[in-house]
Amino acid sequence: MKVVVLAGGTSTERDVSLSSGSMIYKAMKGNGHQAVLLDVYLGYEGETEDIFRRDVDWAAEIGGISEKNPDLEEIRALRRDGGKSFFGPNVLKICGEADCVFLALHGANGEDGKIQACFELLGIPYTGTDFVSSAMAMDKGITKDIFKAYNIPTPAGIRLKKGETEQEKVPFPCIVKACCGGSSVGVCIARDEEEYKAAKEEAFRYDNEAIIEQYIEGREFSVGVMDGKALPVIEIAPKAGFYDYKNKYQAGSTVETCPAELSEEKTAELQRMAELVFCALRLKNYARMDFRMNHEEKVFCLEANTLPGMTPVSLLPQEAAAAGMDFPALCEKILQKGLVG
Repeated sequence: MKVVVLAGGTSTERDVSLSSGSMIYKAMKGNGHQAVLLDVYLGYEGETEDIFRRDVDWAAEIGGISEKNPDLEEIRALRRDGGKSFFGPNVLKICGEADCVFLALHGANGEDGKIQACFELLGIPYTGTDFVSSAMAMDKGITKDIFKAYNIPTPAGIRLKKGETEQEKVPFPCIVKACCGGSSVGVCIARDEEEYKAAKEEAFRYDNEAIIEQYIEGREFSVGVMDGKALPVIEIAPKAGFYDYKNKYQAGSTVETCPAELSEEKTAELQRMAELVFCALRLKNYARMDFRMNHEEKVFCLEANTLPGMTPVSLLPQEAAAAGMDFPALCEKILQKGLVG
């Protein structure tokens, strides 16, 4: 099968996407597919004829994840055509020749439904959920509104646009995060007014709207869902600080336990809630839901990730492994679901 693995882009999660894409590409090759790994923004300027038949290691030039956020202006400057279109040279042409596009994109212009809508108009099969559910899940404010409508517990909070003055205050400690961000980029804990001011400035670097919500002291969990069925629960315990960008992607920064050490009742509760979120947001194929549990063991859903990380340290592959599904098998299952829509 001819498969394009689409990664990179211009979001703050670019490096994570490239790492996910490299892993997925290798799995596709190992599964016997004719796979090509493309950076959606930088594209490919070489000859495209018979591109799927070439004996090329497309992942050879892909680097790892740095501790710093990617320099997006530096990336944009690499486009000789000025980057007028988000799609780099030959990307749509090559994707149009594929049997399916495996989306390894994370964050803006990849996980927010725009590419999904474009592919649907062009008749290009792709992995993951559709453009409507992608857009809803990407906007944390809309997500929280849907959670409330479905009686899904979520931390109390407000939305705040850049330049606005809060009409109500969220008590300290609180979490401040970019409304449409990911990988905890633009996310800070504020415990006093000084930290709160700095946290808002950080969030508004990445979005014109921020979510300010109650910080839930306690334990953190994640639950993947495939075809509406929850995978084993994983617990995330950073060795220092909270589960920020560095702790998510630097090996050894976080202790991850899967299956999580929970009672059968609490495990079932988390899995039921993850499945309800999957249903409420109209998600398809696969996704991953993040939770906090306070000291009284009350569970709160934070958000849904419609294209969760597939890096060497990502959570979904660990959950799948605990369910007896290795990484190549996980990728194959996601691919096959993408073919049927």
